[in-house]
Amino acid sequence: MNRIPLAVPHMSGKEMAYIEQAFAENWIAPVGPNVDLFEKKVRDYTKAAFATATNSGTAAIHLALRLLGVTQGDTVFCPSFTFAASANPIQYQGAEAVFIDSELDTWNISPIALERALEDAKQQGKLPKAIIVVHIYGQPAKMTEILALAKSFQVAVIEDAAESLGSLYEGVQTGTIGDIGIYSFNGNKIITTSGGGMLVSANEAWTKEAKFLSEQAKETAPYYQHEKIGYNYRLSNVSAGIGCGQMEVLQERVNQKREIFAQYEAGFAKYADTFSNFPRITYQNEIAGTFSNRWLSTIRVDGIHPLQLKEALDASGIEGRLLWKPLHLQPVFRNHRFFAEDLNSQISNAQCLFESGLCLPSATQMTPTEQHYVIQAIAQFLIQAGESM
Repeated sequence: MNRIPLAVPHMSGKEMAYIEQAFAENWIAPVGPNVDLFEKKVRDYTKAAFATATNSGTAAIHLALRLLGVTQGDTVFCPSFTFAASANPIQYQGAEAVFIDSELDTWNISPIALERALEDAKQQGKLPKAIIVVHIYGQPAKMTEILALAKSFQVAVIEDAAESLGSLYEGVQTGTIGDIGIYSFNGNKIITTSGGGMLVSANEAWTKEAKFLSEQAKETAPYYQHEKIGYNYRLSNVSAGIGCGQMEVLQERVNQKREIFAQYEAGFAKYADTFSNFPRITYQNEIAGTFSNRWLSTIRVDGIHPLQLKEALDASGIEGRLLWKPLHLQPVFRNHRFFAEDLNSQISNAQCLFESGLCLPSATQMTPTEQHYVIQAIAQFLIQAGESM
């Protein structure tokens, strides 16, 4: 059996028509009908009012910060338990990322820790310019509580929905709930453009400004005129063509991801029912009112360090990946502030998640036979580990 990957691009075949049209009509630059159509398809699917395509989700976050006026000396709150790309653009702007702990239901930013951080910032006389909320692994965060805090303290909310396209909170697409939302179409995401992103908002002026900034901030003059610093952040028409084809199968991919998760859950439950010493497995909680796209299926295992399990899977030709290492524990962010949820715990929730969880193969091309092999390999390791516990 070939090595079973964590997540890889899954082409549908529908992409080629858009790509061939781009080549036939010589629309190869970061402008063209595929870009316009891709933006429309994302708007139609998410019900976002306005959208601007970018060449990465990171670029979209950077533009969002620019739109909100984040600059040198400002602070932006960001979850610690996330990929570095959620926080790096804060540093691009010369601002300070302040990291917030997770809660253990959804693994997302903790409203309790967030409120404590906001109260502290208010006392210091320096509220953040924005709160970045990440919907980790596709599971929506507790947006009702978060938005209530943001409103109370008058702070804008950026939704990093890079991992959660197709996920719902109270029936609304993630990415469209806060002031600005971003999506990622990197090769490992639920749909891909090879590399790409999207900024969405109900504020038309913001999305127009985002497009302007993403095109090097060229003014409408008969010569090259620049009054602001801009970026080369636009998505190519060819890549957008891939996205147009991918959008046609997005809901199918969401359904497939959820089925993969369901098979893991059912498979491990059978072993737990059969073996009394089988270590307890827990999952991200799909709390009431939420619908997760289950971008990556993830588990936490009691009493087992995930690195041990990952090494066992590697030996069996299976790719696993540790959960995100908290950003406040990363060397590059070692001097940044962090607000924990539980002040009485020796380690943060974010660190607890990192030290107990693993991402499992979640590629939508994975066959039932391959997934059964993954479940069996994990179960065998856990049975042996349980016997020695």
